[in-house]
Amino acid sequence: MDLAKPQVDIGLSTNAIRPMLRFWQEEARVPFDHLLKIRRGQDQHRHDVLGSVLKINHHADPLPQAGPSGYRELIIARRGVPAPQPMADPEGNRVRLVPPGAEGVTQIGVRIAVRDLGAHRRFYAEALGLPEEPSATGAAFRAGESLILLEESPDAPSDASMRGPGWRYITFQVFKVDEVHAEVLAKGGREAMSPTTLGTTARISMVRDPDGNWIELSQRASIVGTLD
Repeated sequence: MDLAKPQVDIGLSTNAIRPMLRFWQEEARVPFDHLLKIRRGQDQHRHDVLGSVLKINHHADPLPQAGPSGYRELIIARRGVPAPQPMADPEGNRVRLVPPGAEGVTQIGVRIAVRDLGAHRRFYAEALGLPEEPSATGAAFRAGESLILLEESPDAPSDASMRGPGWRYITFQVFKVDEVHAEVLAKGGREAMSPTTLGTTARISMVRDPDGNWIELSQRASIVGTLD
């Protein structure tokens, strides 16, 4: 997979936007970038995390109380942090501030609990085409500057819903979403949403990993210049 942006984005969903924004902006000190109106009843508060986008999706209608996804923790490398600093937002979404280089994280890391480490190693290496790096606790895959950390866990969820509170998906920015989507499916990925165009902003699709965690593939016009 040829990345159009050398950082991975991550999205969460909430009904209670004010305390969430207060935590992420004031306590976690993640800068707000801009507000994107996705559709009626859903606003996306986009925050910059060293080039990655933290997407805090505010839903006006009550979210179903769905179980968590396998996305367990956002790790942010931050200069001046002397030791790992675990935190959680008002809804329990975990974030950890670490010195640059801790666990191999030099920008951001996304920790994912998986049921079968071997299946996920094959998925990230073959279907997504990411290079693997040494890991003391499971497996690690480099996506540009970002790091995906996989840890085998017997209580990792299966087939989590896209709709629900908390961490729900990660995003890879690519040059040709239709081509990448087809390649991921051909190499064992599961389709969640076929490629679709969102106005003049982006062309996106969704695939799922072996546990059913949602992954967005995005061809964003502001990054690649075209949606063709």
